[in-house]
Formats: sequence, C-alpha cells, structure tokens
Amino acid sequence: MPTYVYETIPETEGETPKRFEVRQSMKDAPFTHHPDNGTPVRRVPVGGTGLMGGGGSSPAPRGGGGCGSGCGCH
Repeated sequence: MPTYVYETIPETEGETPKRFEVRQSMKDAPFTHHPDNGTPVRRVPVGGTGLMGGGGSSPAPRGGGGCGSGCGCH
C-alpha cells in the first residue's frame, strides 16, 4: 500500500499546516478530515522516485549522437 502525505487546512491566517502520512490503498478515497481529531485536511502531491517501468539505465548511443542541446551527452 502506498503512503500518502496529508496536511491540515489552516482555519486562520498565519496558522501553519501540520503534515502527516497515512498508508492507504489506492482504491480508498482521499481523507477530507484528520482521522484522529476531525480537522479538515488535503492530500499533498509529492514527487516520485523515478520513472515507472524502467529496467535500469541504458548506455548513450554511439556515433556522435546526443540530444543536441549542448548538454555534453554525446
């Protein structure tokens, strides 16, 4: 099961959101309220760990190829 990050929705100006993590099934609906105290919450999008379906790195093509952007990959 994936772990999702949630944060409380500030009710007053200047209030700092509090973040917490929850392990949930991908089939479960996102929380709208904190499971312990009922405070309104929202799910926070976070970055992944890489591309899905990749099988590792592949060598750069030979023969002077490259992306042409000046990155030095050829």
